[in-house]
Amino acid sequence: MKYELYYWPTIQGRGEFIRLALAEAGADYVDVARASGAKGVAILLRMLTAKDIATPPFAPPILKAGRLIISQTPNILLFLGAKHGLAPANEAGRLWTNQLQLTIADFADEVHDTHHPIASGLYYEDQKAEALRRCEDFRTNRVPKFLGYFERVLGLAGRGDRYLTGARPTYADLSLFQVVDGLNFAFPRVMAGVARRYRRVLALHDRVAERPRIKAYLASERRIPFNQDGMFRYYPELDA
Repeated sequence: MKYELYYWPTIQGRGEFIRLALAEAGADYVDVARASGAKGVAILLRMLTAKDIATPPFAPPILKAGRLIISQTPNILLFLGAKHGLAPANEAGRLWTNQLQLTIADFADEVHDTHHPIASGLYYEDQKAEALRRCEDFRTNRVPKFLGYFERVLGLAGRGDRYLTGARPTYADLSLFQVVDGLNFAFPRVMAGVARRYRRVLALHDRVAERPRIKAYLASERRIPFNQDGMFRYYPELDA
């Protein structure tokens, strides 16, 4: 099956969690909006407003898998995890992996809200004062809360602290890699300051980056560089 991924063509955003899973799975897919050049955004918008879809998506990312049209990042990953061995085979393991993914999604949302704490429709410059206040709490309280949780999960007895659910990687590990990679870009001073405290999490990031298919993907043109339009943005004043 050749998948079709519908997402904004110039940012990593939430689509990157899907791209990483597809890369690790070695799946055949087309990143529709990126592959369509100047018409890419129009094609994406048509998918969002199509009236002949029985299960209409609210927002991208959207994955077309044969006749299935699936939206919402954790939902897409739940599907891909079962289809490509990126989640445990048993029900308890699948639910645990999804639980971890939902927590990662909460973390990613909080990262986004550091530079857009009031409204996504406003420019960063229109809410800079509020962003400075938000980031103070993010750096002091939210980063330790989330990274501390995943550090604890990786340290659970019997896990060998290789991956979040055991000896094999899941889509949740790929997603945690992406969040840590984004934090390294957006908050380099903060991440340097907590490196010793969250060694297992940072080791997981490095371990995922060295997986052959992920390493090849990261070095390819398919990997959109971090930029000032995506979820992870670098503003020196926020990385105090």
